[in-house]
Amino acid sequence: MAKKKDAMSVDVSNTGPVTAMGNIIMRIVAVFAASGLSVIGAGAVVGISTIKAIVLAGTLGVATVVEKLARGFLNDGRLDIEEINSAFTAVDKRATAE
Repeated sequence: MAKKKDAMSVDVSNTGPVTAMGNIIMRIVAVFAASGLSVIGAGAVVGISTIKAIVLAGTLGVATVVEKLARGFLNDGRLDIEEINSAFTAVDKRATAE
């Protein structure tokens, strides 16, 4: 029986740079959402509005990923799939536990 391909999964190991960039951008959006939503209650505790807390946490998560991607690109002038995955794993603490 043929294996059904998941519509949201993209294998960037053998695809072009446009597909890889699309994958990276979508993953950065996911980092922003995951980082931002994780601090909804924390902002109220320290007196920061909820929107400001979400934007701050999301921006810091994205900045961490972009920094790691930039450092990986500086090493050899290209990003391979391992460098991309390790940049996103640095932000997602649960990914290393699974």
